[in-house]
Amino acid sequence: MTAAASHPVVAELIERHQATLTSALEATRSRDYWSPYPEFAKAYGETGQADGQAAFEALLGSPLTLEGQPGDGSTVGGETSPYGIELRVEYPRADADALITAMQAARPAWAAAGPAARAAVSLEILARINARSHEFAHAVMHTTGQAYGMAFQAGGPHAQDRGLEAVAYAYAEQTRLPEQAQWTKPQGKRDPLSMVKDFVPVPRGLALLIGCNTFPTWNGYPGLFASLATGNPVLVKPHPRATLPLALTVQVAREVLAEAGFDPNLVTLAAEHEGGTLAATLAVRPEIRIIDYTGSTGFGDWLEENARQALVYTEKAGLNSVVVESTDNYRGMLANLAFALSLYSGQMCTTPQNVLIPRTGVRTDEGGKSYDEVAADLAHAIEKLLGDDARAAAILGAVVNPAVLGRSVKAAGGEYGELALAPRVVTSEEFPGATIRTPALVKVDADKPDDQAAFTGECFGPVSFLVAVESAGAAVELLARTVREQGAMTASAYTVDSEVEAALVAAALDSGVSLSLNLTGGVFPNQTAAFSDLHGTGANPAANAAYCDGAFVASRFRTVEVRRHS
Repeated sequence: MTAAASHPVVAELIERHQATLTSALEATRSRDYWSPYPEFAKAYGETGQADGQAAFEALLGSPLTLEGQPGDGSTVGGETSPYGIELRVEYPRADADALITAMQAARPAWAAAGPAARAAVSLEILARINARSHEFAHAVMHTTGQAYGMAFQAGGPHAQDRGLEAVAYAYAEQTRLPEQAQWTKPQGKRDPLSMVKDFVPVPRGLALLIGCNTFPTWNGYPGLFASLATGNPVLVKPHPRATLPLALTVQVAREVLAEAGFDPNLVTLAAEHEGGTLAATLAVRPEIRIIDYTGSTGFGDWLEENARQALVYTEKAGLNSVVVESTDNYRGMLANLAFALSLYSGQMCTTPQNVLIPRTGVRTDEGGKSYDEVAADLAHAIEKLLGDDARAAAILGAVVNPAVLGRSVKAAGGEYGELALAPRVVTSEEFPGATIRTPALVKVDADKPDDQAAFTGECFGPVSFLVAVESAGAAVELLARTVREQGAMTASAYTVDSEVEAALVAAALDSGVSLSLNLTGGVFPNQTAAFSDLHGTGANPAANAAYCDGAFVASRFRTVEVRRHS
């Protein structure tokens, strides 16, 4: 037992969270549904939502303090909710030198703590965040534009699931080798050779988490907890428009670390005003040995090319495609696609962008459907889904930034091509200042060069392309090519033809993208479940890692051997 594990608080945390850790380890092996964090709002008490809203509102217009974090007392801020309210929360201004010096001083004790202690402390951080899920939901909602229901689930329990998943993989990889082994080699008539060998997981160094605007917790927690659980201090650099959820996370982490006898500067916050260059400055510091990043391809590529001293995990942009060849549940297919294209206004890295439809039409349980009929029917399904403004707002959320709104405006003006469905403005009685737009569906032809320019680049937001292709084979080839060239986080298809399905599976495996087939019920192509689904593959340009597998955590530490004669 390490000295840290014998600390009374740490020992109690190890005991308290052992069952959860054991279940998480089993879930990573079985891949069945499991979560210790309820995804239903009422599970957090009858007054949970009201209490969470009150806690969130108490944060507005106030400085968020991080006791003991080095700084000069000045602050930064400026977040504005996509729902039209100013948050006016101020955060400590980051001093890179001071933060890194403090984190380096905190590192040795955390490295020596051992996998069990680090896992237990990490699980306590997650448990405390979980207890405040409604508060975090409001923070996520008003920095990302997610509707409350989605912000509660994706920004709360589902994000916590991903963090716990990372802790489980980290613990498994660090304990794959025994702490100590007795080695005996027979020498015939001579005495055997005998040695004792210690295998010590050694953390890589300081980690930098660069947060994103749309899913700060869901995309942030895997890297944060993978690094922390493997012994690496974490410097959290949120997106300037979505600082609050990660700042609250840092605050909770620091409280738990201090209570457990560790230096709270193992987790620090580097906030900045919008337009700053702190992420680029920190990324090339020699002390930074791990970087987790979600965001644009441009900056992701820059990190991979310039942060040579660090192990860089990136999730970047991609083109997600759906092949529609045939279906035995046409109405179910339309409903599934309508929801997938509408959810959070298409502002998900997993939202389908290109729907590939043969010009010759689609075989369905309602008879043959032409390309134009499929386009019209999908447009009608979206209109029906979003016909009521209150329901539409609960599905769409709000547009996260001006660039996304600009793409919707371009689509409405016909700049991308002929519209099968024009976007419309949705008003919210609760938030009159919210910017809400329904999806646009654009009809394009795969063989027309002008159309290719529109649909072969990422168009992040509520714009999808209905791509007419020559045949099912051409659709499969186009899907595979765009994955190889542009990357994709998801691919999906509808077919009742076994040969087409086999071709799709082969294309997905060859190009390195996870494939969903014939989704017509309550599972959608842009949603993944922790402990079961892998988010990304690391095998195409959209991401160089997956949430979460052994490869995501194993290189965050190395095992150093110490041996001696026994």
